[in-house]
Amino acid sequence: MSLRVGEIIRFERTFTLEDVELFTKVSGDEGIHHMKPDEQGRVVVQGLMTATLPTKVGGDNNVLARNMNFEFLKPVYTGDTIICEVTIEKFEKQENRTSIVASFICYNQNDILVLRGNFSGVIL
Repeated sequence: MSLRVGEIIRFERTFTLEDVELFTKVSGDEGIHHMKPDEQGRVVVQGLMTATLPTKVGGDNNVLARNMNFEFLKPVYTGDTIICEVTIEKFEKQENRTSIVASFICYNQNDILVLRGNFSGVIL
């Protein structure tokens, strides 16, 4: 495990209409804003789908999340590229596991902050 306190892990993803359609099937979130395109042909990406971005760090590092906090600041639309930056705040090896606490920000291709929050968990 190579995570270090202060480390910033950065990655990005562009959301597509197919992503929203698949998430709608899985989540059942069929809000009209996720189904009907706006005047620019875009739909709003479900907030919880946007919130999957910081969970990539957990998946890449076998984190079992205990807490996740999200503050949704602006809508994300299909076609938007979202950049996620996760900062490791705490990484502490204990007897049988490792504790982790991290914060994150997500912003779009126009540098507009769309999501922020934090999570904590353990790595067994």
